[in-house]
Amino acid sequence: MDVAELRHLRRARDMMDREYTRPLDLAELARVALMSSGHFSRQFRAAFGETPYGYLMTRRIERAKTLLRRGDMSVTDVCMAVGCTSLGSFSARFTEIVGESPSAYKARRHDAAAAVPPCVALTWTRPVRRRA
Repeated sequence: MDVAELRHLRRARDMMDREYTRPLDLAELARVALMSSGHFSRQFRAAFGETPYGYLMTRRIERAKTLLRRGDMSVTDVCMAVGCTSLGSFSARFTEIVGESPSAYKARRHDAAAAVPPCVALTWTRPVRRRA
């Protein structure tokens, strides 16, 4: 993969980071990266280790964890706030990535994360996809 292609992939990844709350489809992301959908999907996975959809969902779950730790929003409101439209799919993906349901995550104490500087907490609490 050449430098220009990697730059285009980063442009699409940055868009996912910024605009994770709105519906983003593969065709739109591929257009941003100046690639066909199939080529974009293959190259994105090769460059970043996961599919574009997987990356986008990881961003959404990461933000959902932050909102759930605050405790002032319901799981349904958090689901909608991070750009998911189906509570069932959101809960299933959250459980797959985090290892517990959104309700269980929200209910447990998060005091340890409160004492950590935000720049460290972001890395510490980043979801890691659990693979079987």
